Amino acid sequence: MAAKIIDGKALAAELRAALAPAVAALAARGAQPGLAAILAGDDPASRTYVRNKVRACEETGVRSELHRFPADVSQPALLGCVAALNRDPRVHGILVQLPLPAHIDAERVLSAVSALKDVDGFHAENLGLLARGTPRFVPCTPAGVLHLLERAGVPLAGRHAVVIGRSSIVGKPLALLLLQRDATVTICHSKTEHLAELARRADVLVAATGRARMVGAAMVKPGACVIDVGTSRDAEGKLAGDVDFAAVREVAGCITPVPGGVGPMTVAMLVANTVRATELALAKPAA
Repeated sequence: MAAKIIDGKALAAELRAALAPAVAALAARGAQPGLAAILAGDDPASRTYVRNKVRACEETGVRSELHRFPADVSQPALLGCVAALNRDPRVHGILVQLPLPAHIDAERVLSAVSALKDVDGFHAENLGLLARGTPRFVPCTPAGVLHLLERAGVPLAGRHAVVIGRSSIVGKPLALLLLQRDATVTICHSKTEHLAELARRADVLVAATGRARMVGAAMVKPGACVIDVGTSRDAEGKLAGDVDFAAVREVAGCITPVPGGVGPMTVAMLVANTVRATELALAKPAA
């Protein structure tokens, strides 16, 4: 029997609708949530991601603004933009779209974003709070994955979760979130030995490597929940996830598609983090 498809697009729309009343209430108090996005260069995927994020903001009532720079932008120019946005009381969340041009020190730019406006959850302070178990902002993709699992009714406590990928954007923070839900977590990566064997032990298998269709049916435990985070282009230039969807669907219990799975949830969680940042700004005592 084919696996149940977890519809991330529908769940993301549901979440945005649930956020709309909070956005309206904040606006009524004179604090309309505001998100500023910084986009450097002309990467097509980045332009698409930013366009989707701006659209999601508009649909929810969040004010958005886009700061575009050419590919040859200087580091001081980007840092200056971040500093100005940090000071702007109308901006509650700052998004630096990755990847940045190769000559830019991305870590330095990300670290310059105020921890209280870091709605991507990449700042060291916010990652530390997540590791401590008291998160302020959770990185959007891991937060989206957790929301998908919870809404799909996938049990986590006592279950074995395998995360393939160890980035600070997805793999590591997702492992922390799963641990906080009492799952037993294994993190795998490019140097992991016996990867297929480890993957087959997973009740929940998350693929986040950016390698097209690397997870096949032989790597999946029958009935497991498979979450596909990856997006890349295959040899024919077609959009593909990390999971061989057609084959794995015949083995798994539930699965996310690409597109229409984790991607829409990532965008919805960015809106949720912007709303939370606005609430935190209102709760902050006046200087």
